[in-house]
Amino acid sequence: MMHYFHRQVQLWGEETQWILQSKRIAIIGSGGLGSSLAFALGSSGIGEIHMIDFDTVSLHNIHRQIAFKSGDDGQYKSKIAAKLIEARCPYVKAYAHVCRFEEFAEKNIDIDLIIDATDNLPSRGAINTYAKSKGLPWVYGSVEAFNGQVCFFEEASFNELFKITTKTPAGIAAPIVMHIASLQANLALRYLAGLSVKKDKLYYLFFNDEGELVTQKFALPKSEN
Repeated sequence: MMHYFHRQVQLWGEETQWILQSKRIAIIGSGGLGSSLAFALGSSGIGEIHMIDFDTVSLHNIHRQIAFKSGDDGQYKSKIAAKLIEARCPYVKAYAHVCRFEEFAEKNIDIDLIIDATDNLPSRGAINTYAKSKGLPWVYGSVEAFNGQVCFFEEASFNELFKITTKTPAGIAAPIVMHIASLQANLALRYLAGLSVKKDKLYYLFFNDEGELVTQKFALPKSEN
């Protein structure tokens, strides 16, 4: 196994790599963000990854959802993503859950971290509520147009800071999806490996009219509950 993860082991040693083997995560959503997270975290040696998504692949998904290819239309996204993870890394066990997050939550599967790869505010609100009830941290990520947001939630509450609406997101450029997923994956991997992570800080990234990448940071208050 250590030969497979040689470059990672050079970074943090065999003990940390073995620690990752004991970790369990849930990725909620297997579309744009979820596809990229499946690649990034599925090949990092996390012992158990649960992919949760009830949806099937459509042609218009493929340009920004890198786990899928032409011909995958109509197949369940979570099943394809789970198979991809195991095909790329034999040391990770991936489970597909063809259901909504609320149904997955009822299974009470023990996990160490939740990663949001959804595309709507109500689902993130549900993730936040569940995470708070279980004392679990979770990594938020969202994308729209050329913009994105990332946050590692621990003591702050998404539901207290965001207005939960059913607003439909605007169009999305494929590279920003991969960029935000990469930031989420780095936060998740650092946390699971026992490295320092800045928690409850919202990162907002966007390209301005001149094409410059701008990053803004906002410290979030602790939950009132």
